[in-house]
Amino acid sequence: MSPTPAPTPTPSTSTSTSASSVSRSLPPPRPPLRPRAETGGLGPKPADADPECAAPARPAVARGPGRSLRLALCLAPLLFAAGWAAANRPVVYEGARRLVAADPRWLAAGAGFTCLTWVAASCVRQGALPDPVPPRLLLASQFAAGAANHVLPGGLGAHAVTLRFLRRQGVPLERATASIGLYSLVKSVAKTLVLVAFLAASPARRRLGELIPDGRLLVPLAAGVGGALTVAGVLLTVVRPLRRPVAALLRTAVSDARAVHGRPRRVLALWGGAAAMPLVQAGALACVGASLGLGLPWEQVVLAYLAAGTAVGAVPAPGGLAVDAALVWTLVAFGSSPAPATATVIGYRVLTDWAPLLPGALVLSTLIRRNVV
Repeated sequence: MSPTPAPTPTPSTSTSTSASSVSRSLPPPRPPLRPRAETGGLGPKPADADPECAAPARPAVARGPGRSLRLALCLAPLLFAAGWAAANRPVVYEGARRLVAADPRWLAAGAGFTCLTWVAASCVRQGALPDPVPPRLLLASQFAAGAANHVLPGGLGAHAVTLRFLRRQGVPLERATASIGLYSLVKSVAKTLVLVAFLAASPARRRLGELIPDGRLLVPLAAGVGGALTVAGVLLTVVRPLRRPVAALLRTAVSDARAVHGRPRRVLALWGGAAAMPLVQAGALACVGASLGLGLPWEQVVLAYLAAGTAVGAVPAPGGLAVDAALVWTLVAFGSSPAPATATVIGYRVLTDWAPLLPGALVLSTLIRRNVV
């Protein structure tokens, strides 16, 4: 008998193993294309169709009021500048006409002094704050603050812009407010000291005796200051919720003042900038007077500016209108004719306030749009 041949082994195990390895190496099959209801074409089913994995979408209506408010804030300075120029067309025209006929070299020098004013203000702002802030943005904020000063009286516009800028830079509210108070105090003290120095050195101080008000005008002023202090004291005594924030603000102000005066650089920036600010402003006035033929020495023009600004600088009038009236009167008292004195003050305002008004409003709008202010 012939032997029975051995059965041939079936390669089922190896075949299944190779098939499984090939299937693992192949990419997974794509899902079938489904029609999209939004576009009407073919494409994979969007992930947001599944309610479990749908992401909450931002409502477009919620962003509408925010954008409208931001747009209004950006356009407000521009609209105010245009409205103010339209309401004061005769003044703007007269000042521009006289400036066109003035000496351009002296006007260029006055423009240089005007630019130094913003630099000095930035130095004082930084010197009043222990925390460092970006110098370029600080300078831009002070340039934009000049446009805001025409909206609110007494420098409140510049303080509001500076407060918003400091808050955007991460400075706490109490520290930012305390720095503004220190800025105002040091600025007033430094201007008074510069005035006293000029009074001691200039022989023209005798003519200022005509500008000193009599006792009948000083009594209402003293009564107003005393009444304001009395009302503030009564409010702090009666209204208890005001005590804690006011006490915290005073503690922060005293602490920051000590910290600032413990650093030589901060002291130099604070007091040096505060002393330089009225000098560069008076220098711009003297340059405008020289370009228009005012006929007064520069030390008398500086003394007139310091005296007028110190006397009525605290009067709450927007745009420095009270200072302008007192400045014209002071220049006339020093021996100038009324027409050149008026033209000098108008030209000074055109050069320092009205000409930078539109660029300042543009810079302010840009800073607001970029969340810097």
